[in-house]
Amino acid sequence: MADHYEVLGVSKDASLDEIKKAYRRLARELHPDVNPGEEASERFKLVTHAYDVLSDPDQRARYDMGGTDSPFGGAGGFGGFNDIFETFFGAAGGGGGRAGRPRSRRERGQDALVRVTLELGDVVFGVHRDIEVDTAVLCDTCQGSCCQPGTTPVTCDICHGTGHVQRQVRSLLGNVLTNQPCNVCQGYGTTIPYPCATCQGQGRVRARRTVSLDIPAGVETGLRLQLPGSGEVGPAGGPNGDLYIEVNVTPHEVFSRDGDDLLATLEVSMPDAILGTTTTIQSLDGPVELEIRPGVQAGDVLTIKGRGITPLRGTQRGDLRVGVHVVTPTRLDGKERALIEDFAKRTKAPPPRLSEFHQGLFAKLRDRFRG
Repeated sequence: MADHYEVLGVSKDASLDEIKKAYRRLARELHPDVNPGEEASERFKLVTHAYDVLSDPDQRARYDMGGTDSPFGGAGGFGGFNDIFETFFGAAGGGGGRAGRPRSRRERGQDALVRVTLELGDVVFGVHRDIEVDTAVLCDTCQGSCCQPGTTPVTCDICHGTGHVQRQVRSLLGNVLTNQPCNVCQGYGTTIPYPCATCQGQGRVRARRTVSLDIPAGVETGLRLQLPGSGEVGPAGGPNGDLYIEVNVTPHEVFSRDGDDLLATLEVSMPDAILGTTTTIQSLDGPVELEIRPGVQAGDVLTIKGRGITPLRGTQRGDLRVGVHVVTPTRLDGKERALIEDFAKRTKAPPPRLSEFHQGLFAKLRDRFRG
């Protein structure tokens, strides 16, 4: 059996690029469509087989160690049904497509993910944002053709544009013709002799661009919004992937969220809790008047309708629910203390007594919020 390195005319320490260049030179010279002679045909088979072995790192390693380069594996054993199938009929897909159908350079681009941080106020009504995205965009120089301006891809002179070549393989069933992706054009059916210098023949470059985004009301942390066709452009100007916007809502110092409702705590002085009052509080969308009825208790929840969050898929806003926290004075002067003592005598309040246990005011508020 002829030595594969001698067949290709390269040294045993030749690089993969050197092996590819030697194969392409010999394939153009010996291909049956160029040189129909029987001697050239036999040499072409030897050249192709030698290239198949030496271009595969595993097969080359086995060959250099004196092992077999049979497609059925070492020592005459079988490498598995898939190996046999691919040897006889060619890899299913294999990047080269089916016989007669070359592979397309144009592919769909990858999806992109961008994270956006919002404040709670943005969630109430929605917000418009212009966000910067760093993705692959269409090359302005070649417009996705991958070629230098004024040039075009040329038909591969080995596979004649089919993207595949037929090879004869000796097997237990005899000589079998197989269809394999063309090693010269990589299955595309065409080669690019003058790649675009801007994009290095990819048809796309990386760039920063601005995407205008209307974020709807009602979004919450972890939610992803999908913008079809706003992701990366594909190789050779292929269709864009999708852009996903992941939302993160920062905590607010006053308000918290419970579904479509907003929660807050209102500190009320003891006199106002006893006598009642009307006050103005600042909600996320402006001032709102709130009435505190006489005798309000710590832990009571006051509800302001329609001052919560607009739901993601709806129009009716939630409520603003305010839990009351009665503030007991800790420092009294003599006159204030005398007034409180006189008040206690007049009301004849019952002495302290045991009641239902609560883990502090906020646990009581939580129970009432949820109730």
